[in-house]
Amino acid sequence: MEDQDEAVCMVRDSAAGVLAGDLPRNRALRFTEPGHDPARLRDFAGLGWPLLRLPEAQGGLGLGVPALVALAVELGRVLSPEPVVGLALVASLWPDAGVLDGSRIVLPAFAPFGGALLSYDGGRISGTASVLLGGAAEGWLVQTAGGAALVRAGAPGLTVTQDATHDGGHLAHLVFDATPAEAVPGDIEALRDEAALAHAGYQLGLAEQAFEITLAYLKDRRQFDRPIGSFQVLQHRLVDLFMELQLARAALEQAAGAGQPTQTSVALVQVGQAADLVTRTAIQLHGGIGYSDEADIGLYLRKAMVLKGLFGSARFHRLRALDIGEAAA
Repeated sequence: MEDQDEAVCMVRDSAAGVLAGDLPRNRALRFTEPGHDPARLRDFAGLGWPLLRLPEAQGGLGLGVPALVALAVELGRVLSPEPVVGLALVASLWPDAGVLDGSRIVLPAFAPFGGALLSYDGGRISGTASVLLGGAAEGWLVQTAGGAALVRAGAPGLTVTQDATHDGGHLAHLVFDATPAEAVPGDIEALRDEAALAHAGYQLGLAEQAFEITLAYLKDRRQFDRPIGSFQVLQHRLVDLFMELQLARAALEQAAGAGQPTQTSVALVQVGQAADLVTRTAIQLHGGIGYSDEADIGLYLRKAMVLKGLFGSARFHRLRALDIGEAAA
Protein backbone atom coordinates (compact mmCIF):
# COMPACT_ATOMS: atom_id res chain seq x y z
CA MET A 1 0.00 0.00 0.00
CA GLU A 2 2.78 2.41 0.88
CA ASP A 3 4.56 1.55 -2.37
CA GLN A 4 1.41 2.36 -4.34
CA ASP A 5 0.93 5.64 -2.48
CA GLU A 6 4.50 6.59 -3.28
CA ALA A 7 4.00 5.72 -6.95
CA VAL A 8 0.85 7.82 -7.10
CA CYS A 9 2.71 10.77 -5.57
CA MET A 10 5.48 10.37 -8.12
CA VAL A 11 2.99 10.39 -11.00
CA ARG A 12 1.25 13.45 -9.58
CA ASP A 13 4.44 15.43 -8.98
CA SER A 14 5.93 14.47 -12.33
CA ALA A 15 2.78 15.42 -14.21
CA ALA A 16 2.52 18.72 -12.34
CA GLY A 17 6.06 19.60 -13.37
CA VAL A 18 5.57 18.64 -17.00
CA LEU A 19 2.24 20.46 -17.33
CA ALA A 20 3.28 23.65 -15.53
CA GLY A 21 2.69 26.64 -17.76
CA ASP A 22 0.55 24.75 -20.29
CA LEU A 23 -2.64 26.79 -19.84
CA PRO A 24 -1.79 29.47 -22.46
CA ARG A 25 -1.04 26.73 -25.00
CA ASN A 26 -4.29 24.97 -24.20
CA ARG A 27 -6.20 28.24 -24.46
CA ALA A 28 -4.83 28.75 -27.98
CA LEU A 29 -5.97 25.26 -29.05
CA ARG A 30 -9.63 26.13 -28.57
CA PHE A 31 -11.79 26.17 -31.71
CA THR A 32 -9.10 24.40 -33.72
CA GLU A 33 -8.88 20.96 -35.31
CA PRO A 34 -8.21 18.36 -34.04
CA GLY A 35 -8.45 20.30 -30.78
CA HIS A 36 -5.18 19.08 -29.30
CA ASP A 37 -1.47 19.05 -30.13
CA PRO A 38 -0.38 15.66 -31.58
CA ALA A 39 3.28 16.41 -30.81
CA ARG A 40 2.45 17.16 -27.19
CA LEU A 41 0.46 13.94 -26.98
CA ARG A 42 3.50 11.99 -28.18
CA ASP A 43 5.57 13.78 -25.54
CA PHE A 44 3.14 12.58 -22.89
CA ALA A 45 3.32 9.07 -24.28
CA GLY A 46 7.10 9.24 -24.10
CA LEU A 47 6.73 9.75 -20.35
CA GLY A 48 4.89 6.44 -20.12
CA TRP A 49 1.45 7.85 -19.28
CA PRO A 50 -0.48 5.48 -21.61
CA LEU A 51 1.26 2.59 -19.80
CA LEU A 52 -0.15 3.44 -16.37
CA ARG A 53 -2.99 0.90 -16.46
CA LEU A 54 -1.26 -1.79 -18.51
CA PRO A 55 -0.04 -4.69 -16.30
CA GLU A 56 3.70 -5.07 -15.82
CA ALA A 57 3.53 -8.55 -17.37
CA GLN A 58 2.52 -6.88 -20.64
CA GLY A 59 5.23 -4.24 -20.49
CA GLY A 60 3.19 -1.60 -18.69
CA LEU A 61 3.64 0.21 -15.41
CA GLY A 62 0.74 -1.51 -13.66
CA LEU A 63 0.11 1.39 -11.28
CA GLY A 64 -3.66 1.04 -11.25
CA VAL A 65 -6.58 3.43 -11.12
CA PRO A 66 -5.24 5.74 -8.35
CA ALA A 67 -2.28 6.73 -10.53
CA LEU A 68 -4.52 7.32 -13.55
CA VAL A 69 -6.82 9.51 -11.46
CA ALA A 70 -3.84 11.45 -10.08
CA LEU A 71 -2.71 12.13 -13.64
CA ALA A 72 -6.21 13.24 -14.64
CA VAL A 73 -6.31 15.72 -11.75
CA GLU A 74 -3.13 17.40 -13.00
CA LEU A 75 -4.41 17.44 -16.59
CA GLY A 76 -7.57 19.12 -15.37
CA ARG A 77 -5.63 21.86 -13.60
CA VAL A 78 -4.34 23.16 -16.95
CA LEU A 79 -7.40 22.11 -19.01
CA SER A 80 -5.24 19.83 -21.15
CA PRO A 81 -7.12 18.64 -24.28
CA GLU A 82 -4.73 15.80 -25.12
CA PRO A 83 -6.58 12.44 -24.82
CA VAL A 84 -3.79 10.66 -22.98
CA VAL A 85 -6.17 9.24 -20.36
CA GLY A 86 -8.27 7.75 -23.15
CA LEU A 87 -5.19 6.12 -24.62
CA ALA A 88 -4.28 4.65 -21.23
CA LEU A 89 -7.76 3.18 -20.86
CA VAL A 90 -7.73 1.66 -24.34
CA ALA A 91 -4.20 0.31 -23.88
CA SER A 92 -5.28 -1.64 -20.79
CA LEU A 93 -7.42 -3.84 -23.07
CA TRP A 94 -5.78 -3.31 -26.47
CA PRO A 95 -2.07 -2.50 -26.02
CA ASP A 96 -1.35 -1.49 -29.60
CA ALA A 97 2.13 -0.08 -30.16
CA GLY A 98 0.77 3.07 -31.83
CA VAL A 99 -1.56 3.74 -28.89
CA LEU A 100 1.26 3.29 -26.41
CA ASP A 101 3.58 5.75 -28.18
CA GLY A 102 0.83 8.27 -28.90
CA SER A 103 1.12 8.05 -32.69
CA ARG A 104 -2.29 6.38 -33.09
CA ILE A 105 -5.38 7.77 -31.38
CA VAL A 106 -7.89 5.10 -30.43
CA LEU A 107 -10.42 6.26 -27.86
CA PRO A 108 -13.01 4.48 -25.72
CA ALA A 109 -16.68 4.93 -26.65
CA PHE A 110 -18.77 3.91 -23.67
CA ALA A 111 -22.49 3.37 -23.42
CA PRO A 112 -24.07 6.02 -21.17
CA PHE A 113 -24.74 4.93 -17.60
CA GLY A 114 -28.34 3.78 -17.53
CA GLY A 115 -28.56 3.73 -21.33
CA ALA A 116 -28.91 0.89 -23.80
CA LEU A 117 -25.83 -0.97 -24.99
CA LEU A 118 -25.00 -1.08 -28.67
CA SER A 119 -25.83 -4.35 -30.40
CA TYR A 120 -22.99 -6.58 -31.54
CA ASP A 121 -23.97 -9.51 -33.73
CA GLY A 122 -21.91 -11.44 -36.20
CA GLY A 123 -18.95 -9.10 -35.84
CA ARG A 124 -21.03 -6.01 -36.62
CA ILE A 125 -22.12 -3.08 -34.42
CA SER A 126 -25.31 -1.07 -34.63
CA GLY A 127 -26.27 1.93 -32.52
CA THR A 128 -24.87 5.30 -31.50
CA ALA A 129 -22.17 6.63 -29.17
CA SER A 130 -20.59 9.99 -28.37
CA VAL A 131 -16.94 10.78 -27.59
CA LEU A 132 -15.54 14.13 -26.42
CA LEU A 133 -12.82 15.33 -28.82
CA GLY A 134 -13.16 11.98 -30.59
CA GLY A 135 -13.65 13.12 -34.16
CA ALA A 136 -9.98 12.85 -35.13
CA ALA A 137 -9.51 9.36 -33.73
CA GLU A 138 -8.29 6.52 -35.91
CA GLY A 139 -10.52 4.08 -34.08
CA TRP A 140 -12.77 3.55 -31.10
CA LEU A 141 -12.99 0.82 -28.48
CA VAL A 142 -16.75 0.52 -28.20
CA GLN A 143 -18.78 -0.86 -25.32
CA THR A 144 -21.45 -3.17 -26.72
CA ALA A 145 -23.88 -5.79 -25.43
CA GLY A 146 -21.31 -8.37 -26.49
CA GLY A 147 -18.35 -6.74 -24.74
CA ALA A 148 -15.56 -4.55 -26.13
CA ALA A 149 -15.21 -4.17 -29.89
CA LEU A 150 -12.72 -2.19 -31.96
CA VAL A 151 -14.02 -0.08 -34.83
CA ARG A 152 -11.57 1.59 -37.18
CA ALA A 153 -12.13 5.00 -38.74
CA GLY A 154 -13.59 4.78 -42.22
CA ALA A 155 -15.24 1.41 -41.60
CA PRO A 156 -18.34 0.68 -43.73
CA GLY A 157 -21.55 1.75 -42.05
CA LEU A 158 -19.84 4.27 -39.75
CA THR A 159 -20.89 7.92 -39.77
CA VAL A 160 -19.02 10.49 -37.68
CA THR A 161 -20.36 13.99 -37.06
CA GLN A 162 -19.16 16.70 -34.68
CA ASP A 163 -20.87 19.35 -32.58
CA ALA A 164 -18.92 22.30 -31.23
CA THR A 165 -18.85 22.57 -27.45
CA HIS A 166 -18.94 25.68 -25.28
CA ASP A 167 -15.31 25.30 -24.21
CA GLY A 168 -13.91 25.39 -27.76
CA GLY A 169 -13.74 21.64 -28.28
CA HIS A 170 -16.16 19.25 -29.95
CA LEU A 171 -18.30 16.23 -29.25
CA ALA A 172 -18.09 13.47 -31.85
CA HIS A 173 -21.23 11.45 -32.56
CA LEU A 174 -20.68 7.95 -33.91
CA VAL A 175 -23.48 6.18 -35.75
CA PHE A 176 -22.91 2.47 -36.44
CA ASP A 177 -25.04 0.70 -39.03
CA ALA A 178 -23.93 -2.92 -39.12
CA THR A 179 -20.37 -1.64 -38.92
CA PRO A 180 -17.60 -4.29 -38.96
CA ALA A 181 -15.79 -4.55 -35.61
CA GLU A 182 -13.15 -6.71 -33.98
CA ALA A 183 -13.92 -8.29 -30.61
CA VAL A 184 -11.45 -7.30 -27.87
CA PRO A 185 -11.23 -9.43 -24.72
CA GLY A 186 -11.55 -7.76 -21.33
CA ASP A 187 -14.08 -6.21 -18.97
CA ILE A 188 -15.14 -2.99 -20.64
CA GLU A 189 -17.91 -2.41 -18.11
CA ALA A 190 -15.32 -2.17 -15.35
CA LEU A 191 -13.23 0.02 -17.65
CA ARG A 192 -16.17 2.42 -17.92
CA ASP A 193 -16.12 2.87 -14.15
CA GLU A 194 -12.39 3.55 -14.31
CA ALA A 195 -12.97 6.09 -17.06
CA ALA A 196 -15.66 7.75 -14.94
CA LEU A 197 -13.22 8.09 -12.04
CA ALA A 198 -10.57 9.59 -14.33
CA HIS A 199 -13.24 11.97 -15.63
CA ALA A 200 -14.02 12.96 -12.04
CA GLY A 201 -10.29 13.45 -11.45
CA TYR A 202 -10.12 15.92 -14.33
CA GLN A 203 -13.15 17.74 -12.89
CA LEU A 204 -11.53 17.89 -9.46
CA GLY A 205 -8.30 19.26 -10.92
CA LEU A 206 -10.03 22.09 -12.76
CA ALA A 207 -12.15 22.90 -9.70
CA GLU A 208 -9.12 23.05 -7.40
CA GLN A 209 -7.27 25.28 -9.86
CA ALA A 210 -10.31 27.55 -10.23
CA PHE A 211 -10.34 27.90 -6.46
CA GLU A 212 -6.64 28.77 -6.36
CA ILE A 213 -7.04 31.35 -9.15
CA THR A 214 -9.94 32.94 -7.27
CA LEU A 215 -8.08 32.98 -3.97
CA ALA A 216 -5.15 34.75 -5.61
CA TYR A 217 -7.50 37.27 -7.23
CA LEU A 218 -9.20 38.10 -3.93
CA LYS A 219 -5.82 38.68 -2.33
CA ASP A 220 -4.78 41.01 -5.15
CA ARG A 221 -7.99 42.94 -5.94
CA ARG A 222 -8.44 45.99 -3.73
CA GLN A 223 -11.47 48.01 -2.73
CA PHE A 224 -11.69 50.65 -0.02
CA ASP A 225 -7.88 50.51 0.30
CA ARG A 226 -7.84 46.86 1.31
CA PRO A 227 -7.78 43.46 -0.46
CA ILE A 228 -11.33 42.25 -1.00
CA GLY A 229 -10.20 38.88 0.33
CA SER A 230 -10.09 40.47 3.77
CA PHE A 231 -13.88 40.93 3.77
CA GLN A 232 -15.38 38.36 6.08
CA VAL A 233 -18.36 37.52 3.87
CA LEU A 234 -16.02 36.54 1.02
CA GLN A 235 -13.84 34.55 3.39
CA HIS A 236 -16.90 32.55 4.44
CA ARG A 237 -17.69 31.74 0.82
CA LEU A 238 -14.12 30.59 0.22
CA VAL A 239 -14.27 28.33 3.26
CA ASP A 240 -17.45 26.74 1.93
CA LEU A 241 -15.75 26.08 -1.43
CA PHE A 242 -12.67 24.68 0.27
CA MET A 243 -14.78 22.24 2.27
CA GLU A 244 -16.59 21.10 -0.88
CA LEU A 245 -13.27 20.41 -2.55
CA GLN A 246 -11.94 18.49 0.45
CA LEU A 247 -15.04 16.30 0.53
CA ALA A 248 -14.78 15.72 -3.22
CA ARG A 249 -11.11 14.74 -3.05
CA ALA A 250 -11.76 12.36 -0.16
CA ALA A 251 -14.62 10.67 -2.03
CA LEU A 252 -12.56 10.36 -5.21
CA GLU A 253 -9.46 8.96 -3.54
CA GLN A 254 -11.56 6.43 -1.65
CA ALA A 255 -13.33 5.34 -4.83
CA ALA A 256 -10.09 5.07 -6.81
CA GLY A 257 -8.63 2.77 -4.18
CA ALA A 258 -11.77 0.71 -3.60
CA GLY A 259 -12.75 -0.22 -7.14
CA GLN A 260 -16.41 -0.55 -6.12
CA PRO A 261 -19.31 0.74 -8.28
CA THR A 262 -21.03 2.22 -5.24
CA GLN A 263 -17.99 4.30 -4.34
CA THR A 264 -17.56 5.33 -7.97
CA SER A 265 -21.08 6.75 -8.12
CA VAL A 266 -20.65 8.56 -4.79
CA ALA A 267 -17.43 10.14 -6.06
CA LEU A 268 -19.02 11.24 -9.33
CA VAL A 269 -21.83 12.97 -7.46
CA GLN A 270 -19.53 14.64 -4.93
CA VAL A 271 -16.94 15.82 -7.46
CA GLY A 272 -19.51 16.96 -10.00
CA GLN A 273 -21.28 19.00 -7.34
CA ALA A 274 -18.01 20.58 -6.20
CA ALA A 275 -16.86 21.44 -9.72
CA ASP A 276 -20.17 23.08 -10.55
CA LEU A 277 -20.32 25.09 -7.31
CA VAL A 278 -16.67 26.18 -7.31
CA THR A 279 -16.50 27.34 -10.94
CA ARG A 280 -19.81 29.22 -10.81
CA THR A 281 -18.96 30.90 -7.52
CA ALA A 282 -15.49 31.75 -8.83
CA ILE A 283 -17.05 33.74 -11.66
CA GLN A 284 -19.22 35.65 -9.19
CA LEU A 285 -16.26 36.43 -6.95
CA HIS A 286 -14.29 37.78 -9.91
CA GLY A 287 -17.09 40.16 -10.81
CA GLY A 288 -17.47 41.44 -14.37
CA ILE A 289 -13.95 40.45 -15.45
CA GLY A 290 -14.85 36.82 -14.82
CA TYR A 291 -17.31 36.86 -17.71
CA SER A 292 -14.75 38.05 -20.25
CA ASP A 293 -12.91 35.63 -22.50
CA GLU A 294 -9.59 37.19 -21.53
CA ALA A 295 -9.95 35.99 -17.93
CA ASP A 296 -8.69 32.45 -17.42
CA ILE A 297 -11.33 31.71 -14.80
CA GLY A 298 -14.01 31.67 -17.50
CA LEU A 299 -12.24 28.80 -19.23
CA TYR A 300 -12.70 26.67 -16.14
CA LEU A 301 -16.44 27.34 -15.93
CA ARG A 302 -16.91 26.50 -19.61
CA LYS A 303 -14.98 23.27 -19.26
CA ALA A 304 -16.96 22.31 -16.15
CA MET A 305 -20.21 22.92 -18.01
CA VAL A 306 -19.14 20.67 -20.89
CA LEU A 307 -17.96 17.85 -18.63
CA LYS A 308 -21.01 17.90 -16.39
CA GLY A 309 -23.10 14.75 -16.73
CA LEU A 310 -21.01 13.09 -19.45
CA PHE A 311 -20.83 9.95 -17.32
CA GLY A 312 -24.40 10.09 -16.08
CA SER A 313 -26.51 12.51 -14.07
CA ALA A 314 -26.18 13.05 -10.35
CA ARG A 315 -29.67 11.60 -9.92
CA PHE A 316 -28.70 8.40 -11.73
CA HIS A 317 -25.57 7.90 -9.63
CA ARG A 318 -27.37 8.59 -6.36
CA LEU A 319 -29.92 5.92 -7.25
CA ARG A 320 -27.20 3.58 -8.48
CA ALA A 321 -25.27 3.86 -5.23
CA LEU A 322 -28.46 3.32 -3.25
CA ASP A 323 -29.55 0.30 -5.31
CA ILE A 324 -26.15 -1.38 -5.09
CA GLY A 325 -25.91 -0.66 -1.38
CA GLU A 326 -29.35 -2.13 -0.70
CA ALA A 327 -28.58 -5.21 -2.81
CA ALA A 328 -25.34 -5.78 -0.90
CA ALA A 329 -27.18 -5.52 2.41
